[in-house]
Formats: sequence, C-alpha cells, structure tokens
Amino acid sequence: MSEGPEVGWRRLAPRMILVDALRVALSLLPGVLVLLVLDTEPEPMTLAPLAGVAAWGVVGAVADSVRWATTRYRVTETHVERSTGLFVRTRRSISRDRIRSVDADAKPLRRLFGLRRVTVGAGQMTTAMEAALTLDAVTRREAAALREELTGAPEKAADGPLATFEPRWVVHNIQGFWAYVCAAGVLWGGYWTAQMVGIDLADAVGSLADWEALGPGWTAAVAVLAVSVVGAVGMAVAFFAEYAHFRLERVDGEGTTVLRTTSGLFRTREIARDESRVRGISVSQPLLWRWLGTADTMLITTGLRIWSSAVTILPRGPVDIARRVAAAVIGSPALDAPLTRHPVAALRRRLLWATLAAGSCALLLAPLGGSAWWVAALVVLPPALGLAIAGYRSLGHAVAGDHLVVRAGALTRVTSALRRQAVSGIRVRQSLLQRRLGLATVVACTAAGEGGYAVYDCAVGDAVAFAQVSLPGQIPLRVGEPLTVDRTPLTISVPGAR
Repeated sequence: MSEGPEVGWRRLAPRMILVDALRVALSLLPGVLVLLVLDTEPEPMTLAPLAGVAAWGVVGAVADSVRWATTRYRVTETHVERSTGLFVRTRRSISRDRIRSVDADAKPLRRLFGLRRVTVGAGQMTTAMEAALTLDAVTRREAAALREELTGAPEKAADGPLATFEPRWVVHNIQGFWAYVCAAGVLWGGYWTAQMVGIDLADAVGSLADWEALGPGWTAAVAVLAVSVVGAVGMAVAFFAEYAHFRLERVDGEGTTVLRTTSGLFRTREIARDESRVRGISVSQPLLWRWLGTADTMLITTGLRIWSSAVTILPRGPVDIARRVAAAVIGSPALDAPLTRHPVAALRRRLLWATLAAGSCALLLAPLGGSAWWVAALVVLPPALGLAIAGYRSLGHAVAGDHLVVRAGALTRVTSALRRQAVSGIRVRQSLLQRRLGLATVVACTAAGEGGYAVYDCAVGDAVAFAQVSLPGQIPLRVGEPLTVDRTPLTISVPGAR
C-alpha cells in the first residue's frame, strides 16, 4: 500500500515578535514615567519592582522569539505533531482520535494583533506532566481552521445557544475565601504602586479617622468591611473580564456534536468538547452560599481531568439555570428526579464521628491543663455537629431512566447524573460500624470524571437494588456473606465497560 503525500510543517505566526516588542516597551514604561516624568528621587525600594517588571518583559520576549524560531507543527490525517526546542529538541505527537477538547484563547496584546493560543487536550498526562499540546501563537484564522479540522465543528451553530451571559451572575462570584485573597493582592499592589510615586497609603488611611477613639473593635470591623468591599469589587471585575460575552452552544461536527463555550472581555477564550465523550454531569452547591442558590456545573467526561477548565461548562451562577442547562446537555431531567432519602442510622454515624473529632481536639489540648480542653471541645463540637447534619441532609440517590443520580457532600453538596451505560463496575463496602447500623456504601465505577460516584450510607436493601440496576448485563458475583438481604448474597454485574 502506498503512503499518501507527506504533510508539510507549519510555523507559528511571526506577528508574535511584534507583540513581544510592544510588551517590552510596556514593561519599561512605568520606570520611564517614574524616573523622567514624575518629580521623585529614585530609591532602591522603588527601583527594584520596576527593574523586575522590565527584566520579566525582556526575558519573556527573548524566550518567545526563540520559541518562534524553533517551533514547527503539522496536522496529518492521523496525528497532530509539534517539534520545538533550541538546545534540546522535543517532538510531541497526539493521535487525532484521542483529542478531547480544543481550546483557543488570546490575551489582550495578542488579541490586538489577531493571534490565538491553541491548546489541544488529549486527556492523559505525559511523563513531562503535559496533558495537552499547545501552539502559541497562531493567527485567528489558523486557530479557527484548526478547531474545525480537529473537531469538525463549523464556526457557527445551527441552533440557538444553550446558555448566554447574564450580568446578574456576578452576585454568585464576589464572595468567599478568594475575595479576601484578591483584596490582599489589590491592596499590596496598590501600596507599592503608590510608593513608587511618593504616596504613602498607610499615612493616608491613618488620617481618615481617629482610630484610637474608635477602639480596636470598631477599627477591626471597619478593616474587615473595607477588605470585603475591595475583594468583592476585585472579584466582580475579574468575573466580567473572564466571562463577558459567554456563550454555550451545541455544534454539529463530523459524526458527533461539540459543546462549545466562548467567553472573555479582554482575554477571549473558546473551548470545544467532543460530546460523544460525555458520560454525565455534576452540579455542586457550596454550603455557605446555598441560601443564594449558587451552583457550579461540570461535565462528567472521559479524557478530561476533573480539575481541567474544559469540564466547566457554565460560570458559577443560579442553580435553576445550572439544572436547566444540565438537562439540555445530557438530554434528560435526571437531576430533578426525586431522591431516595437515607436512613436515620446514617445521621447517627455522622454525629458519632463529629463527636469523636471534637473529643480528639480536646484530648490534644488536655496536656496544657486548665480549661483549654473543654473550651476546645465547646468550640469544635457545634460546627462539627452542624457539618454532620448538613452531610446527612445532602445524602440521596435515584435511578432516573438511563442515568444514575447520586448526591452527597457536607461543605459542598454535589449532585451527579451518570449514564448507566458508562458504569464499568460496582464496588460495595461496609465498615464494622456500617455493618452494625445496617448501612452500606455503593460506588458506581466509570472511566470518566472522578472514576467513581458513591452512594454513601444507604440502607443495605437500597444498596442491593441500586447495584443490581446500575449495570445493564447480569453476571452474578458473590460479594461476600456479610452484605445480605433476607440471607441472599448480593449479586452484581460486570458488562463490557465503556
């Protein structure tokens, strides 16, 4: 059999050199303004950050120039290949049938010059800890051609979008731990920026009020409020910058469909996911913001790790929209199915562990003497019991048509719908305490997402029923005598996994 003509190698876009030149100029600009325009005396503490920024810009420009000169890539009928490196030559190849996602994004400067960074996701990590092949940077037209060539998805969808950006979602994205991290970054950067131009923000804040007259309590309250506001504003700006113009749509590809998201205000991003790899969907709700109806929506899919940004198909937003989009993606309202509640014995088990955890904290402080041990117990016990109750209230499971539905989680309640055809096996386990309480945990194993989705602490009868309907074939296997219902050992199935 004669081989087809060899596909030629392509180069990255030469426009990236212009981007690097502009980046170097912008990195030098703050130093020029401080030293030449503003009437300030240069000091080591002022010059050091400026020199660091300038050096970072120059080093990045040189590295990008070398990468442009040494990188080649090509797309054949069977593989995507990239060759790069100056002193050590590296060649990377991905089989096209292993491609799970194609991600195209552009930072402001590259967007200005019509460039994109294309990331071809292949799922499995390499020995170099690479999960994808990256082409940085190609022209916008070349990025669109690559996406269409690798996914078969055209530029425009035939039908309307499954979801579009709504400004009200910002309410769900301005709270939490990361708001305070954002505030710390903004305040630190603002302080040193002001120092560069001769402004001392500490003195400015100190002159705003008589803090000694307010006292430590009110001063701390004002500080927390100010940091919260700064963090919320920073998170809001970051949210709009990342998700403005968000759009989720289903696009027909070659023999399959593609779930494509586009978003970004200054830095645009587009991700295309092969829908034939999707095995289900998860909607998670953090405990502290459940009253607000906040939810995250993630795909259960093969070839993409659970922490990959490609599995997130919606920004954090209202749970009703998350459930509507989830039903449209998997083609079933499985997440709305009524769930089987777990027995009260599951609550007793959680309360016992919470009490033991609080007692352990008290024992650790007992050597200090005095009242430290019982104060620790009183401090730890209420939240531990609260989490135990929240964890119990989250438990539930159901079989909804072609999907298994499981729900669990104390700090974050996660409801997952997994296709029954995607289940490769069932694992049932019982601890001594579970056996005493008549409980069991059933795990539906799969090659997608987290690798297994568990029904925690359900009644043994429910565990048997759930295991028997989770798998399409019936090859009886004895799991063990301890797990029985009416003296009948549990039988599970092992069909061909997909």
